[in-house]
Parts: sequence; C-alpha cells; structure tokens
Amino acid sequence: MKKKKVIVIGAGFSGISAATALADKGYEVQVLEKNAEPGGRARVFREGGFVFDMGPSWYWMPDIFETYFGKFGKKPSDYYELKRLDPSYTVILSDSEVIDIPADMDGIKDLFESYEEGASGQLDKFLKQAAYKYRVGIQDFVWRPSVKITEFLSLKLLIDAIRMDVFSSFYKHIRKFFKSGTILKLMEFPILFLGAISQNTPAMYSLMNFAEITMGTWYPMGGMHQIVKGMVALAEEKRVKFTYNSEVTGFEIVNKHVRAVKTAKGLIEADMVVASADYHWVEQLLGEDFRNYSEEYWDKRVMAPSSLLFYLGISKRLPKLKHHNLFFDRDFSVHSHEIYTDPSWPSDPLFYASAPSVTDPSVAPEGCENLFLLIPVAPNLEDTEAYREKYFLQLMDRLEAYCGENIRDSIVYKRSYAHQDFMSDYHAFKGNAYGLANTLFQTAFLKPSLKNKKLDNLYYTGQLTVPGPGVPPSLISGLVVAHEVDKSLRK
Repeated sequence: MKKKKVIVIGAGFSGISAATALADKGYEVQVLEKNAEPGGRARVFREGGFVFDMGPSWYWMPDIFETYFGKFGKKPSDYYELKRLDPSYTVILSDSEVIDIPADMDGIKDLFESYEEGASGQLDKFLKQAAYKYRVGIQDFVWRPSVKITEFLSLKLLIDAIRMDVFSSFYKHIRKFFKSGTILKLMEFPILFLGAISQNTPAMYSLMNFAEITMGTWYPMGGMHQIVKGMVALAEEKRVKFTYNSEVTGFEIVNKHVRAVKTAKGLIEADMVVASADYHWVEQLLGEDFRNYSEEYWDKRVMAPSSLLFYLGISKRLPKLKHHNLFFDRDFSVHSHEIYTDPSWPSDPLFYASAPSVTDPSVAPEGCENLFLLIPVAPNLEDTEAYREKYFLQLMDRLEAYCGENIRDSIVYKRSYAHQDFMSDYHAFKGNAYGLANTLFQTAFLKPSLKNKKLDNLYYTGQLTVPGPGVPPSLISGLVVAHEVDKSLRK
C-alpha cells in the first residue's frame, strides 16, 4: 500500500519537529524550505573565521529538548554537547550596579537576600507555586491543540487554570512576593521572551522563572545551530526529505482539498500539508476563499517585538563581557511604551549583547570575540540604513563605556539585520521576530487555529499558533500538529 505523503512548508524548529514525528509514524514526508539551509530564524552564517547564530541564543528548558529527542529514542547528547553557563547571565542596571546571576540556587538566594531581607524565603514560596504551573503547563496545557474550546471545559482544568493564575497578570503576581525594584527587574526579565510586558502577560508564565532558576542556562557547543543540525540528522534518519531553495508560491485546491503545493519547479502532490512558514503569508497565498482570518483580524493581533540585530567580528577579546549581557540601564517603561503602545523607534533602548566566544572558542578566530547585539523594537517600522547606523553608534558608545575600551576600531566584520530582512528571508508578518505576544487574549484557543477551517488537509505550526513563540514551544507545536495530522489521515 502506497504511503500517504505529507508536505511540510518551512524547515524551522516546528517544521522539522512535525516532519520527524510524521515520518516516525510511517508517512512519506518532504520539507520544502525557501532558503538554502535549514533552521529558519535559527540559521547560521560564517565569515572570516567567525560563526554567527542568526537568531535564538538562549538554551532554556533543557527538559523539553530531552523530551523531544526522547520521543524518538534519542538524547540531545547524541547530537551536541551542552555546557551550563555560570553565571547564567549578567544584568547591567547602571554603571555601578552589575549583577552576575549565579547558576546555583544558594547563590541566587544570597543575591536576593542582599537586596531585600526575607527575599530568599519569598523566593521559595514563589518557586513552589511556579513549579506547579510548570508541571501542569508543560505537561498538559501546551500539548493541547486548542482546536475547540471544549478541550478546556472541565472542572479539573478550570481548577488548574485558577491555580495557575491564568486570569491575573504577572506584574501583580510577582509584587505579592517581592518589593525590591532590582529583584522585580530580574524576575520580569524572562517574561520578555514571551513578547509582552508583564502587565499584559498571564501570571501563569512564572513557569518561565521556574525553568530559568531551577534548570539553568545552557549553551550547545558549536552554537545554537547545533540543535538544528541534530534535528535534521534525526529527521533524515527517519527518511524525511529536505528540499532547499524551494519557495512555495501557491496551492492547487480541488473541492476544499489541497491536491498539490506549487513551487517554481512545478507542482508537488500531497495528501496533507503542514505550514510551518509564516501563518499570515500562507493565508495570503490561499486567497480570500480559503484563509482562516481577514486582514483586519491580523492587524488587530498583538505582535511580539521585532529586532534590530548586529553581528560583529572583533579582532580582540573583551574581558568585561560574559556570554549573555543584558543592558537594563535605561527605563524599560519608556522602551516598552515605544514597542507596544506607541510603536516607534526607541528613544533610549535597552539592549542585549551575546558573546558566545567567551564560552566557545570555535565560533571566533583565536584572540577574537564574536558579538551578537539585539535591540527589541516594534514591528512594522520604517527600516532604513540610516536608522540602523544611528542605533549601532548608540550601542557602540554604551558598550565601549561599559567595557572601558575602544571596540569599533577593532571591528573586522559587521552585518545588520532588521524588519526588511525578516520579511525577505521569512515572509515575517510586519517584520516580526518572535511571532504573537503571549497575552491573555492570545492564549490557547484564542491563538490562530492550527487547523485550516475551510480546507480538509491543511494545518499550521510554529510561533503564530499554539503554544506560542520560542524554541521549546516551537518544538512542541510541531509534535502537537503531527499528532493532529496523524489522527486526520487515519480517519
């Protein structure tokens, strides 16, 4: 009997995850990738001996990666080597206040206690609640396809939702435990990965703090792209076929069924299609008759930030920098207002500097530093070279002041990346970098559906659908949609 064929559009984390799970279930799976290599936003490029991860740089929730590879009888260590970072990261609050976040719990408790008497005990109470949220959230909530509201209509789930603080904000929740402004800044930082300010993020996401504090911050030696390499190797072991430089341009639809996917090279027939590419872009390819949502719907979505990125090769070492450096030395309320409330280029931004060469000598020539700089910015801004250069000079001024030395004269490689690049490379809606913000009204079944409602064989996966943005959620998204596709094909 001929195997049923599944086409997966896009070789990002969710696409590879879905493809691998479906191939493991016995389907013939082909992944069509627009770009020349896999990874999506987690692609890599090399220049002058430097190896630059283009996107994700934080390895949190190691248990999710263990779960992912474990589903196929493998371990992350079969494909890459992990190193735990200590300090986990450094937070620069001012010229005189620089905090190294310890990797061990006792060190974190001592740090908190130094800012607020009794804070170590409050941290225990906070983490006890957060542990429950992590257990229920990661083992139950995020694995629900959220196709129907009835998935969430049970007394147990309602009790769980209340206990998980789904209906209150993280901003209010964290202030029940701590008063120190510094501690509050440190605890609200992980929420930034969810693409919204703490006032608009459900308190359920204290599970992020639990993961960060108790499981640590890690780094795959060789760079974050080693995860992608491992996932592709596993997928190919399962006989997934990857076809690169193959942008999808449309669909052949017959009787509310996608019969084939169109590329520049012709039609590729499919029994099922999984779109891991930008959801809004796929909807545009479908046209008015077969899309789930109108343009008005999409314009009303609260998007997570975009990013202005700089990849820099430095011809010397920078001893002051750690692997992860968060420059929170400016007023975040102003910066967040310019992202979410009054979208505009920031007047005085916070920024993030990653120097993976501090941990991994393989990503830079000997005696050199590999730098990745990121400013979170509003999506859909006018992206010009003049804006990019303006902020590059600002970052250099602040970075040089912090490091106490000239850096720009030692730059041997420089590349910028922002809205236009996200749109060009990934068809990213409004040039977004992270997908939809995880606000209360964009959670679970309130996110764009992973099932096309007008076609019987098209599903969606990735950061614009459930469970949300980030690398671990994208892995889960791929597995969730693979389960739904399998159910559909077996009917």
